[in-house]
Amino acid sequence: MAAPSAPASIQKSEEEWQAILSPEQFRILRQKGTEPRGTGKYDKFYEEGIYHCAGCGTPLYKSSTKFNSGCGWPAFFEGFPGAINRFPDPDGRRTEITCAACGGHLGHVFKGEGFGTPTDERHCVNSISVKFAPANASQ
Repeated sequence: MAAPSAPASIQKSEEEWQAILSPEQFRILRQKGTEPRGTGKYDKFYEEGIYHCAGCGTPLYKSSTKFNSGCGWPAFFEGFPGAINRFPDPDGRRTEITCAACGGHLGHVFKGEGFGTPTDERHCVNSISVKFAPANASQ
């Protein structure tokens, strides 16, 4: 699978987002919410394919970068180049990750936790922020 090019910017009003997202997707993607630990459908899901932004469909992660961190949310060690933006939280303790195309909140990235991944990062992602496309369907 070739890495996609940098995503195009997707601009919608909050009303437009509310019309296309479920109330829970809107709360997490647009209002920076968090789904309860261990409740997301992709936490313990390990099929081969691509995870796309649930808001705009931009490819974000390959399944080969997903790992079991035991944190209660899906964990990835890297996204597609240019697909994910990082913003330090105001308290300086965490770094928020968002879809580079639509700005949808994905979760947070943590460094140096010692999981032994190639990047020594854990992208802790809300399941509701992504949609999975199986490898056999994305070819």
